[in-house]
Amino acid sequence: MNNQVRPGLEDVVATDSEISFLDAEHEQIVVRGYDLIELARGSTYTDVAHLLLFDHLPSDEERAAFARQLGDHAHLPEGMADILRRLPSDTAAMDALRSGLSILAGYENAEVLADHSREANLAKAVRILAKSPTLAANAYRALHGQPFVQPNPGLSYAASFLQMIYGRPADADTIAIFDRILICYAEHELANSTFTARIVASTFADIYAAIVAATAALKGPLHGGANEAAARMFAQIASRGGPAAAEGYLLERLAARDRIMGFGHRVYMHRPDPRAELLKADLDAIAARDPDAAMMVQTYEIVVAAMEREKGLHPNADLPIGLLLSLLGIPIDLFTPVFLCARSAGLLAHVIEQHEHNRLYRPRVVYTGPRDLRL
Repeated sequence: MNNQVRPGLEDVVATDSEISFLDAEHEQIVVRGYDLIELARGSTYTDVAHLLLFDHLPSDEERAAFARQLGDHAHLPEGMADILRRLPSDTAAMDALRSGLSILAGYENAEVLADHSREANLAKAVRILAKSPTLAANAYRALHGQPFVQPNPGLSYAASFLQMIYGRPADADTIAIFDRILICYAEHELANSTFTARIVASTFADIYAAIVAATAALKGPLHGGANEAAARMFAQIASRGGPAAAEGYLLERLAARDRIMGFGHRVYMHRPDPRAELLKADLDAIAARDPDAAMMVQTYEIVVAAMEREKGLHPNADLPIGLLLSLLGIPIDLFTPVFLCARSAGLLAHVIEQHEHNRLYRPRVVYTGPRDLRL
């Protein structure tokens, strides 16, 4: 037995996969052979979701068929609205989403739920992917006493999602930015939530159980909640005076040894996250047409420069996404649910792969406690 302990499993290779790879050396995120940044520049989220689930980008015919499938399954089952309205009003949106996903499993036929074949898992994956935005947006609405908004199968995945969040149609620029955010969050190799999904799937638990577990993992502030923390940081700086207060605020936080969320990454280490570099262009585009947003983007640039100078750290995707979602008018409590909905495509692909090539995860420990105690 190898007794070397790697805290946090740092640099431990836990599985092989055909889904994705973080090539930090070349600053590239490989998704089934494609560069994720190129996909974000030239594809839609549903194209990337199709790639993740079905191993290839869709043809025009497949794209239309996939859109129909997602539209057909986007509505929640009868009774779900009442369940969501009965949740305590102080329930976190992410907890409501997690609970809702678990309840959705009960609407599956028991034999279908227990069928881990690729065909059965893909069918369930499409249903989960389709319903997740409806569940996330309307769980939030239920918690805030707002009327439910049904999905619109005639819109794109991103446009329908935004309409359910806003309660009104979104403009084309907002939809395009939101779609890119979804792509950037769609898959990121063996992140904590993905590893959690694979661990649970390795017991041959069903695909819903694995996604529910991943949702719980993503809630943590060191993972999915980082975008919320980044948004709150920018709001705090704005309340202190904006760009003029940015560097002083950051230095104060660093002197207090606070963790600045949205910077650094276990895999990238001191290299840039290519997603953050891509999304900076969207921040610049918003700033060019909105003076208030321009002040926030200036703050962003000051914070980024100061963190690189003081800590040698670059922003990860959560920093620009946190600010972008704020500028798009999306409530902060929905940031992590949006992350989960976007990441569902990757999570589902990993669960399917785990079930197809399964090996139960069962690591060991190096025991550091006492021995030979007596009553």
